[in-house]
Amino acid sequence: MGEPRYQWGQRVKATIDLCNDGSFPDQPDGALLVPTGDTGEIVNIGFHVESNTPVYLVEFGASRLVGCLEDEIIAL
Repeated sequence: MGEPRYQWGQRVKATIDLCNDGSFPDQPDGALLVPTGDTGEIVNIGFHVESNTPVYLVEFGASRLVGCLEDEIIAL
C-alpha cells in the first residue's frame, strides 16, 4: 500500500466542493456536503482496496464526517 500523504489529527482544507456520492442516504445524490475552503481534521485513515489509495475520514464541523481522497484536501 502507498504511504498516506497526510496523518491522523492533521488539519486540512477542502480543495473542491465535496458532494454526496451516495454515501449519505439522508442527503440527495449530488448534494453539497462540504464547500471548497472548509477546514476539518483527519480522524481516521483507511485504504481503498482495489485502487490501493488512501481514504481520509475528515471531520468537518461538529457532525459532518466525510471520506476524502488526497486530491480533495490540502494540509493547513
